[in-house]
Amino acid sequence: MLDANHYETILRARLAELNDRLHEVEDALDERPSPDAEERATERESDEMLESLGTAGLAEIRMIEAALKRIEDGTFGICVNCGDEISPERLDAVPHAPRCRNCA
Repeated sequence: MLDANHYETILRARLAELNDRLHEVEDALDERPSPDAEERATERESDEMLESLGTAGLAEIRMIEAALKRIEDGTFGICVNCGDEISPERLDAVPHAPRCRNCA
């Protein structure tokens, strides 16, 4: 039997980690730009990278929140496509996985 509490602990820890990282990204993006033109170009590249990390982080947060909702609903570990169980090995690798290996 699947231990949803185990995965909930993992998911909540990852969610906290992502939220901390997103706050760091926001803080870095809010920094004043350098008056030096060359430095500003480097900062823009850095900002683009930070924005990309932020976007990926937000997507993962949404997937984790959906997984936590499935835990709450009692459907965690059940494939949203076919209704089969998601293997513990898959959930160990991707705790927020909504689909079994075959449907993924």
